[in-house]
Amino acid sequence: MKLKTLSIAAVVLAALTACTNKATNEQTNANAANANSASAPAVQNLSEIPRPQKISEMMVQRGDQDKALPLIRIVEPKANSTVNSSTVKVRLELDGDLKGYKPMKDMATGMGNHIHVILDNQPYEAYYNLDQDFELRNVSDGEHLLRVFPSRPWHESFKNDGAFQMVKFTVKNGGADTTKPATTNSGQTVANANSNANTAAAPEGKDMQPSTAGTIDPEKPLLTYSRPKGEYKGADTDAVMIDFWLANARLKDGGGDYRVRYSVDGGEPQYLDKWEPIWLTGWAAGKHKIKLELVSKNGNPVENGGYNATEREITITK
Repeated sequence: MKLKTLSIAAVVLAALTACTNKATNEQTNANAANANSASAPAVQNLSEIPRPQKISEMMVQRGDQDKALPLIRIVEPKANSTVNSSTVKVRLELDGDLKGYKPMKDMATGMGNHIHVILDNQPYEAYYNLDQDFELRNVSDGEHLLRVFPSRPWHESFKNDGAFQMVKFTVKNGGADTTKPATTNSGQTVANANSNANTAAAPEGKDMQPSTAGTIDPEKPLLTYSRPKGEYKGADTDAVMIDFWLANARLKDGGGDYRVRYSVDGGEPQYLDKWEPIWLTGWAAGKHKIKLELVSKNGNPVENGGYNATEREITITK
């Protein structure tokens, strides 16, 4: 009788344990499902919209500035020069039919006309005052490309002839610390000296890659990625602008042989046949990858040092 009682108790205990394990597994699975659901990006349906009203109003307030034809020139570094320092001074001159256009930040709004300065194929840094020094620091040895063009306060570039300039230069025996990124003199990260650089604190969500000039040919078609960039918050998430600079090429609707292809998060590619910015709405909160490519009429990639296909990550914070 005692043995029978023990056998029954063992069976009951095994059954209770099985039920407990089943409940635990079900709860674990449920928790995992909830976690996956929480981390999965929300479904988004992006659509193109006209220029946002707030930007149209800014244009009215600015008068004739947006009709300006600014001409920019890179004084330093000189084209094809060699810089024997990891600190590279950038000096620009602005001329042309400016109609009141002048780079300057409004300290109250944090906005203003500025110049987009791009080292190699990294995200740009904004240069707001040409009377103040602008330096690229800790630039690694090797050949580099500098690109510049004027921009409006909302980062839409001017696209007239002469508004874009680029120069190649070489840093030799500069002594850069290749464990740290290149920065501006104001501390903004502009590039990694090498692939081992620590970029955990890189601002604006920049995913820095090793910075080199590649095998770019300045005489061939060149697409320069400008926007979108960084983090968008609140009302700025309602309409995100895609903008770029195109050199040595004309797009299809302008009688040319090229198109700009863009995709978001690896989705279905879309095509731009006019050289003008577009605005997209319908963004879900989270991180997104935007890729811009220069392609032929038939959709074939146009190669130029790897610069004609650029991907950036942005953050949408609702």
